[in-house]
Amino acid sequence: MAKETILIVEDDEDILQLIKFNVESAGYDAITASDGLEALNKARRHMPDLILLDLMLPGMDGFEVCKELKRGSETGRIPILMLTARGEEVDRIVGLELGADDYVVKPFSPREIILRVRAVLRRNKGEEDVRQSWRRERLSVDMEAHRAEIDDQELLLTATEFKLLSELIRNPGRVLTREQLLNTVWGYEFEGYARTVDTHVRRLRQKLGDYAKFVETVRGVGYRFKE
Repeated sequence: MAKETILIVEDDEDILQLIKFNVESAGYDAITASDGLEALNKARRHMPDLILLDLMLPGMDGFEVCKELKRGSETGRIPILMLTARGEEVDRIVGLELGADDYVVKPFSPREIILRVRAVLRRNKGEEDVRQSWRRERLSVDMEAHRAEIDDQELLLTATEFKLLSELIRNPGRVLTREQLLNTVWGYEFEGYARTVDTHVRRLRQKLGDYAKFVETVRGVGYRFKE
């Protein structure tokens, strides 16, 4: 079986080599880029399974790289894990709004990076679902094919957005807390990342359009899929 490939985008050479060493030690292939333009070129050429993307890059920053990748019909499906030294939450929220799947704030431990990489890749594979399909009005979701459509037009959902939608559909009428969603969708325990869930729900609703009505907010608790 071919190894999964990780594109590491980081302009600090020491951090780049540290991440590369740990990624390869964890059993993945690693390719690297030190600026935004190089990252775009290598992403388009190699189509990696995941991108570790630093936000503070020379020239084209990580936000622009993320935006460009998500615009592409092929690169738009590559999951992105942001690496940022910025302390302001708004920067992380902007990255998530642009389509990133998750983020890690510097300084981080190599172990945390690998745990997040594994969680994102696991989501992207579309693990086998007990409930394989769902349809209501003009919206249909095929869990096995990892595909959501409105009027037979595919919605361009990220792996995380699709996993989130699937989790809500599998639990109709049941309120899922942010902690539960972080555990089942993101693959880690609640650690103060409630805004991550809110941002992805907001982005999912935007893509669902008129069908955003199925995803209900239960104030102070979490979210519920309307039966």
